[in-house]
Amino acid sequence: MRASVDAGLERAAPRRTDEAVTVARRARPAALPGRALVAPGWYGSRMKATRVDGPSLRGGAASRRVLARLLRLCSALPEAVEKPSHGEPTWFAGKGKVFATFDDHHHGAAHASVWIPLPFGAQEALVARDPARFFRPPYVGASGWVGVVLDGAPDWAEVERLLREGYLHVAIGRLRQVLAGAAGAPAGPGASPRRHLRSR
Repeated sequence: MRASVDAGLERAAPRRTDEAVTVARRARPAALPGRALVAPGWYGSRMKATRVDGPSLRGGAASRRVLARLLRLCSALPEAVEKPSHGEPTWFAGKGKVFATFDDHHHGAAHASVWIPLPFGAQEALVARDPARFFRPPYVGASGWVGVVLDGAPDWAEVERLLREGYLHVAIGRLRQVLAGAAGAPAGPGASPRRHLRSR
């Protein structure tokens, strides 16, 4: 009786044959010509594999280098706090508002960039001056934020100035005074340099 039961279970149990393994491998998605199937990078399991074109890959080496430099600039500001928001690294002025968020080809964007809140009028002036480098970001563009493209060879000195200006725009008075003391410049809205807004 026992032998007949064991024989019946053996017949019922599915076997993973070499043919089944071959079929399973063939079922895997393949990268399209000219495209790459990108594995998750620094994002870990939160980022799904995504098809992208060109040398700038979401989570790739170029994005990590850009992010590392952006992290150094943002972290140099008083009490800057970095934490993820909407799946991207985001920096807060102390416990207050956001002064910068990284956009690594989010939702299929064509470039890596940083979004910065600026006083009204600054976004329009920057975009008019250099539309290839500056843009009005989705969602927050109506509130005066500006997107700064970081692919290629960005002007990091200008990125640093804009980050400082965005920080001053949202930081509380105490943090503005700390930053002004460190830089030896007056604090307060409109006190930061505006040379980058002038037409070249």
